[in-house]
Amino acid sequence: MARRAVGRMLPEENVPDQLRDNRGMNTVVDGKLDLDLGLHWVNSFAALGPSFYTLLSPLALPEPYWVGRSQRLADELGLSVQAMDEQATLLALSGNLGLAGAQPLASVYSGHQFGVWAGQLGDGRACLLGEIELANGGPWRGREIQLKGSGLTPYSRMGDGRAVLRSSIREFLCSEAMHGLGIPSTRALCVTGSDAPVRREEVETAAVLTRVAPSFVRFGHFEHFAYRQQHEALRQLADYVIERFYPACRDSKELSGNRYALLLQAVSENTASMVAHWQAVGFCHGVMNTDNMSILGLTIDYGPFQFLDAFVPGHICNHSDDQGRYAFNRQPNIAYWNLFCLGQALLPLIVEQELALAALESYKSRFPRELESRMLAKLGLGLPQEGDRELIEGIFKLLVQEAVDYTIFWRRLSHYVGNGPRSLVTDMFLDQAAIGAWLERYEQRLAELAREQVAEQMLRTNPKFVLRNHLAEIAIRHAREKDFSEVARLLALLERPFDEHPGFDSYADFPPAWAAGIEISCSS
Repeated sequence: MARRAVGRMLPEENVPDQLRDNRGMNTVVDGKLDLDLGLHWVNSFAALGPSFYTLLSPLALPEPYWVGRSQRLADELGLSVQAMDEQATLLALSGNLGLAGAQPLASVYSGHQFGVWAGQLGDGRACLLGEIELANGGPWRGREIQLKGSGLTPYSRMGDGRAVLRSSIREFLCSEAMHGLGIPSTRALCVTGSDAPVRREEVETAAVLTRVAPSFVRFGHFEHFAYRQQHEALRQLADYVIERFYPACRDSKELSGNRYALLLQAVSENTASMVAHWQAVGFCHGVMNTDNMSILGLTIDYGPFQFLDAFVPGHICNHSDDQGRYAFNRQPNIAYWNLFCLGQALLPLIVEQELALAALESYKSRFPRELESRMLAKLGLGLPQEGDRELIEGIFKLLVQEAVDYTIFWRRLSHYVGNGPRSLVTDMFLDQAAIGAWLERYEQRLAELAREQVAEQMLRTNPKFVLRNHLAEIAIRHAREKDFSEVARLLALLERPFDEHPGFDSYADFPPAWAAGIEISCSS
């Protein structure tokens, strides 16, 4: 296969030697260059034109092997167990074999990183194979399929274009865990590994993660064209997103019928809902740069993430975040800051600043409503009543005061409401009088409700299993020894995190002491 044409973002004479020498090294299987998996490719993003990307093929991963696969997602994409077992599929999802109908590319975007304008960024180690369309894919029927860690692109800057086994396993498991929790997220089809060395803080091995999402368009895509004052490209991108994902913005009379202000409002509301999900479940993203923010309100780019163990609102999960910009309790405000950056990028299209500000106000009203609703659901309560806010604030005060394990507390509370012993909850606190008084107030609120139904709802809201750092670390250690059973076991638990899964209680237990020493950084 000849190396695909390079778009005008990178003139031919500027193609790095590594790209020139290694592209087109795809393996021929059974005399066929491109594998046909029977997928219906539409490739709508590629139709935008070369201002938005560089066409290129992924770099072959030396001697790849399976690390983990989500058959649940494969089924949704129309890929059978047999198809996922094929050697040719392994090669295609490692970047070694083309897929018939795909149109591989790396997109260009810019963004703010840790609050500072970083200029042009882009898919530095990702290759978007293309987009398929599903008959039963919901309102966003398209699914883009992307290889992460697939080699150098024109946007790799000082990087090597690769991902390592460690981070790829974490993202694979967490993407599917978030989906299992009902939190909007990109998905992960599989991880393939290789013994090829990759240098980070130490020498590690390479891996490729296959990611799936309706779209990988980010806030940073809009910032890129706005910063360059390429307003026609900015308009083209905004119209594409509206037509493909937010068609209601074409017809609404709100915000003076300004479709671009309505787009900003819709993104603000989706982002508010996503972050409320995060806060309710105790999820720390760790690196909320504008280039890591999805235009669809999906959790994207799993780097130094963490689910809280002890409830410490100021927890910083990213070892690289020296200033604590992305601490857990700052996530709601950072999301608004990022939306404000998106609003600035869209302002050349919105024109009237007042409309942009009005669109952003929807985040300020939506987020607290969403969070309150999710916290009431965790308590098994429906429509808010007088005193509910004090009930929520009261338990948060106690959780903070004693740094109680967040996930275990809510799960035990659910079992307590289902006629479990009171000690399930009280044993987690030193201040017995305080937790006892709070439980009395809670009992009064539950008095008029059908307790069994409340408990059932709580058990469907408060997960038993989340991807704690130590669980991921154990799976990674096994995988480095070519034992991928722990990856598969965790995936099975995290796909259904609200089920009891008898025999696996240790995966829902308190973290071991050594877990506090795990450091996760942006290095991946």
